[in-house]
Amino acid sequence: MSEIPPAKPLPAWMTPVNLLRVSVGVALLTIALKTLAWWISGSVGLLSDAMESFVNLAGAMFALTMVTVARRPADDCHPYGHHKAEYFSSGFEGILILGAAVAILWAAGLRLLHPQPVEELSWGMGLALLSTAFNGALAWVLLRAARVHQSAALEGDARHLITDVWTSIGVVVGLLAVRATGWLWLDPLVAIGVALNILREGARLLWDASQGLMDEAMAPEQLARVQAVLDEHAAASEGAVQFDGLVSRRAGARSHLELHMHLPHDWTLGQAARERRAVEQALLHAVPGLRATIELLPRDHATVFEVLEARREQGEQRQGSGEGIA
Repeated sequence: MSEIPPAKPLPAWMTPVNLLRVSVGVALLTIALKTLAWWISGSVGLLSDAMESFVNLAGAMFALTMVTVARRPADDCHPYGHHKAEYFSSGFEGILILGAAVAILWAAGLRLLHPQPVEELSWGMGLALLSTAFNGALAWVLLRAARVHQSAALEGDARHLITDVWTSIGVVVGLLAVRATGWLWLDPLVAIGVALNILREGARLLWDASQGLMDEAMAPEQLARVQAVLDEHAAASEGAVQFDGLVSRRAGARSHLELHMHLPHDWTLGQAARERRAVEQALLHAVPGLRATIELLPRDHATVFEVLEARREQGEQRQGSGEGIA
């Protein structure tokens, strides 16, 4: 999500929930088309492609559930909201992808040991390409919507569909090679290549989900916009206002930011409140959906936590240099 730039507004109906419902419907359609393609041709490559579509269906259904959960408002038990629920869909889909890859490797290995002829390649490839067109169009829409809604679930589903598109193209290329050469082992070999590609995608989705659940920082592009806002306000005050202690984290579509704003000692509480409000508004404009927590401090003052952290770091530096060792 983070590396995708903002996009143009979408039609009102293109909410994450509605788009994932469409994704479920397209997954059912592609399962039917690819299963028919495998049944007609007997190609293990097309079988592997059909099996991945089942993963698409399970992933889309789970993503739909998690997006619904993520929309719930904050409550007493979850004061920061439920936005992180989207990361569970990404992790779940990654696990499903890994399982499908293992199954494909098993089926392709058996076919590689015992090659079998493939039949009706024209119909099989035609149905595979038709389902690929559906997946490609849906992936483009989902990726665009992910940019607007800042949805990890939509992006995960879109990235998986893009992988599925390239997988289908690879299978068709393999079948064309079988037709041209008569080498039956090319069909399971392509299926193995598909499985390895799926393994890579599954591992990436699991990694992204783990980073989101571990409070990964905001994207560098977003932090650059935040820093630009802070620099602008510091310059406008001619150095009277200073910022430090900035930390950030992402939680699905919501980004959280904490920082300290140091003000002159003679400022009134009203002046400080107005300045903080101006900074908050500028930050929200720069990063839509941002939840910023700004702590007001007098100039040249640090929090107790900062003092303790500084002492701890100094102690570690002394131990590293050999000081204090009897």
